[in-house]
Amino acid sequence: MSTNTEIVIPSLGESITEVVLGQWLVKDGQWVDRDAPLVEIESDKVTQELPSPSSGVVSIQKVEGDECLIGDVIGSIDESAPKPAGSTEDDEMPDSAATIEVTTETVASAAQTRKATPLAKKVADDLGVSLDEIDGSGPSGRITKSDVLNAEQPDESSPSEVPAENLPMHRGVRREKMSTLRKRIAQRLVEAQHQAAMLTTFNEADMSNVIALRKLHKDEFNDRYGVNLGFMSFFTRACVSALGAWPAVNASLIDGEIEYHDYVDMSVAVGTDKGLVVPVLRNAERQSFGEIELNIKDLALRARDGKLTMDDMTGGTFTISNGGVYGSMMSTPILNPPQSGILGLHRIQNRPIEDPENPGSIVLKPMMYLALSYDHRIVDGEGAVSFLVHVKNCIENPQRLLLGL
Repeated sequence: MSTNTEIVIPSLGESITEVVLGQWLVKDGQWVDRDAPLVEIESDKVTQELPSPSSGVVSIQKVEGDECLIGDVIGSIDESAPKPAGSTEDDEMPDSAATIEVTTETVASAAQTRKATPLAKKVADDLGVSLDEIDGSGPSGRITKSDVLNAEQPDESSPSEVPAENLPMHRGVRREKMSTLRKRIAQRLVEAQHQAAMLTTFNEADMSNVIALRKLHKDEFNDRYGVNLGFMSFFTRACVSALGAWPAVNASLIDGEIEYHDYVDMSVAVGTDKGLVVPVLRNAERQSFGEIELNIKDLALRARDGKLTMDDMTGGTFTISNGGVYGSMMSTPILNPPQSGILGLHRIQNRPIEDPENPGSIVLKPMMYLALSYDHRIVDGEGAVSFLVHVKNCIENPQRLLLGL
């Protein structure tokens, strides 16, 4: 008598009602142990692995790419099926009577191919790139789309053997289904612009003193904390200071009421292969420079590897987005509802400005444009401008952060 246990899409948080099935990590009819990863499920916030509810033989009912609601049954586990002798991967091995030579290279090649994401496989097929020769940078060594694109780039050091005029013209077109995460990003961006009275104010900061301070202490900082001293810790501390002086920028408008926060849960925008995610640095006001750098690094690594949880993604009170890491010179950041403020950081570039120590003379300084978008329903223009000037002053005079000014 067979005993089947259903594989059900679990609740991932009260705001999530549907998911998209990602790659199945096992085959139909394969034996699995309890808690072994079965399939990736992608919500509008995170992608995570669904573990097996019991030990037995897998029966797959829904395939990769299917949209599922919370509670949907996507397969089952036959607990009464006998466990095969030897490896759990027996179903993948050739028949013992068959005269098939399985070399180490063949096994490695197959394993590498199985580790590619579906999008990476499709892009590789379109570009004619072999997955066997690509090292994966994703979770557990999985090959991502960016790995394929990087591998497809030609080696500029070796001359082309085909004249450029004889190369075929590539005019390929393809359509890809928008991921749940990308749909949710699009929805929230449109909602932010439609529902908030969003304005942006700009300023610029001379980064000379922060750069000098980092250069002076970077080695000792790294030795003590095991992480590099970056710009994010300076801006996080500067924003914490400014939010204390202008609490409306740290507030949210909820059901017609303004909710003020006596803490700072700093949302930090992180770019991933699947889109922008905004994990939260809890109680940033209590954290030292070293703790901020360590925690931001941890969030960024887990975002890249798809290891963020729902807790990591919810509850921020203010956001910092650093487009400068991609070369952005200037931008207008969009609010992360229901927050009332977001600070955009940009590329540092030497620009001529008047020397503050020698009025009338021009010097080159490493300057960064700062942009604060804010909800004018909560934050007045004077408060927004004053907030940004406070951040600028903290960055240009970082000793203010040590004195709590």
